[in-house]
Amino acid sequence: MSQSDLGLIPEFEPATREAWLGLVAKVLKGADFDKRLVSRTADGLGVQPLYARSDRVEAASATGRTAFFPGGWDIRQRHAEPDPKAANAAILEDLEGGATSLLLQIMAPGQAGLSYTAEPLSVALEGVFLDGCAVALDARENTMDAAGSLIEIWRERGIGENQRRGAFNCDPLGALARTGTLYYPAQRSCEIAAKFAYDCRTMTNVTALLADGRPYHEAGAGEAQELAAMLATLVTYLRACESAGLRPRTAFAKIGLALAADADLFLTIAKLRAARKLTARVAEACGATHAADRMHLWAATSERMMARRDPWVNMLRTTIACAGGALGGADAVTVLPFTWALGKPDAFARRIARNTHLVLQEESSLGRVFDPAHGAWFIEKITDELAQKSWALFQDIEAKGGIGTALESGFMQGEIARTAEARERTIATGHQELTGISAFPRLADDGVKVAPHPPAKPVVKGGTSVAPLTMRRLAEPFEQLRDAADAHLASTGKRPQVFLACLGDSAAYSSRATWTRNFLAAGGIEAIASDSLHNSADAGKAFAASGASVACICSTDAVYAELAVATAGVLKAAGARQVLLAGRPKPQEAGLEAAGVDAFISAGGNALTTLARIYDALGIRHPLRL
Repeated sequence: MSQSDLGLIPEFEPATREAWLGLVAKVLKGADFDKRLVSRTADGLGVQPLYARSDRVEAASATGRTAFFPGGWDIRQRHAEPDPKAANAAILEDLEGGATSLLLQIMAPGQAGLSYTAEPLSVALEGVFLDGCAVALDARENTMDAAGSLIEIWRERGIGENQRRGAFNCDPLGALARTGTLYYPAQRSCEIAAKFAYDCRTMTNVTALLADGRPYHEAGAGEAQELAAMLATLVTYLRACESAGLRPRTAFAKIGLALAADADLFLTIAKLRAARKLTARVAEACGATHAADRMHLWAATSERMMARRDPWVNMLRTTIACAGGALGGADAVTVLPFTWALGKPDAFARRIARNTHLVLQEESSLGRVFDPAHGAWFIEKITDELAQKSWALFQDIEAKGGIGTALESGFMQGEIARTAEARERTIATGHQELTGISAFPRLADDGVKVAPHPPAKPVVKGGTSVAPLTMRRLAEPFEQLRDAADAHLASTGKRPQVFLACLGDSAAYSSRATWTRNFLAAGGIEAIASDSLHNSADAGKAFAASGASVACICSTDAVYAELAVATAGVLKAAGARQVLLAGRPKPQEAGLEAAGVDAFISAGGNALTTLARIYDALGIRHPLRL
C-alpha cells in the first residue's frame, strides 16, 4: 500500500522525516542527535529512534520455518543428568508435560553428562517412542561414539532409516572453540566429520553435522560475529563434505544450524532471520540455490544471560529469548531451566522451561503466524544490516584461511574478547542494566537451592591446541562481589556495611539514598541509613554509633553546597576509612575532595571499580582486579 492509498484525511499535510527532525531538534536544544537518540549494537550497528516506509527492505520472507509441529516449533528439552535411570524419569516427565524432542548432553571433554555407550543411553530412552520423538546429541568429541550407540538403539527397536529423527550435531570446530583442543588436527577432524555425514546420508530426517554459533556467543560475541562464525563453520563443513563425495545439495540437508537466543528480543529475531538470508546466499554460491530452504535452525536460550542471584528473573529472560527464537523462525528451541547457572535443574525448573514454550504457543499463538516480523520496517532494516555486517566479517575469517585457522591464530578469540570487554564496561557503567543484579538487586537470600552440576570431564590436549573461548556470564563480576560478601557474613555474622549520612530533610536525600542503597546492594553491601541530619556534628556522631568504617554522603547539590564539606571532614575525623558522595556536583568537586571525599558515585560511573574499592577500604578480600 502506498502513501497515496491511505488518503484518510487529505486536508492534513503528509508527515515527513524532515518535519519530524525539525521537532526533534527543538527538544534536543543543540545536543547531538546520534549521541542522544541512536543506540549501537555490540557490532556497531546503529539503531535509529524511528523507522519509516523509506527504510523498508524489499525482500522475501527470511525465516523459512519448516517445523514438524503445526502451530509451533519443536520444544527441545535439554537433559544433562549422568544417571541413566534419573535421566529416564526426567525425560518421560518432560515428554508427558509437552516437550516434543530431546537434547541429550553426553559426557565429553569439558562437560558432564550421560555415557555415550549404548546401554546407559538405552536405559535413558526406555519408554520413549523414538519413531515420533527426535533425539539430538550434545557430545562434542564423543559425537560419533554416541551417534553409533543411538543408531544401535534405533536398530534394536526396529526403527528404519526413514523413521529415525534427530540431530547428531557433530561439530569438531565448535568443540575446538569451546575446549581449545581436538584429538586430531582440525583439518583431519573436519574430514572425519564429513565422512560421517556421508555415511548418514540415507537417514533422511537426521542431520549429522552442526554449524554452531553459540560457543562464540557465550564467549561474548556480538550478533554479527556469532553469525559470521556460524557461516564460516558451515562453509568449512560444506567443503569437507564435497571432498568426501557429498554434493552441496545433499550436504546442506545433513548440516544443522544453531544460534543463541537472548533477552534482546528484536536482535534475536533479526539474527535468526539474517541466518536464513546468509545460508541462502552460500547455497546460491554453491549452485544449490534452494538447498538451504529447509535447513534446520535450532535456537537455544543464552547461557551468558543467566544469573545465579535472584534466578527468578531468568524466567523473564528465557521467555523473551524463546519468543525471539520463535518469531525469528527457529525450527526448534531449547529453553534452559531458570536455575541452570546454579546447578542441576529440578522438576519444577524443568516444568517452567517446558511451560514457557507452551504458553507462547498455546496462549500467545506465536507459532500460528508465518514470519510475523516480515514487513516491519525496523526488523527488515536491522536484519539486512546485520546480514551485511556478518557477511563482511565472514569474508575476513575466510581471508585468514577459514574458521579453523582463525581459531589457531587467535584472531577469533581476540576479536570476541574486545567485544566482550566493551559489553562488560557498558554493564559496569550502567548503560546496560541487569535486572536483579546491577539494577533492583535483592540483598537478602533469594531462597533458591539446587544440587551442583556434576564435575565436567577434564580436557586433555590432542592434535590441535588453541586458546579456548571462555564463557562470560554477564552477571559474573557482580556475583563475585556478592560471593565475597556472603563469605564475610558467614565469618563475621554481618554483611559489609556502608553508613549513609542523609543530609537535610527526607525530600532532599531520599532519591539519592535509595539509588545508593541499590548501588551498594549490587555488590552485596548493606546500607545503614541515618535519620535526617542537619549539621556535620550530628553526622559524625551517627557515623560513630553505626559501627561502620565507610560512609557515603547523600543529599541534593544545594544541600551539599551548605553542609558537605564540613560533613566530609567530620566523617574523616570520626575514623571513616573512605568517604563517598552520591552524585557529581562538578562545581564543588575540588573543594569536596580537599575536605576528604574519596570518590563520587553516580550514574555512568564504573560500579564494579567503586564497589571493589569499598571492599578494599573495608579490608575484605575480593576477586576483582582493578
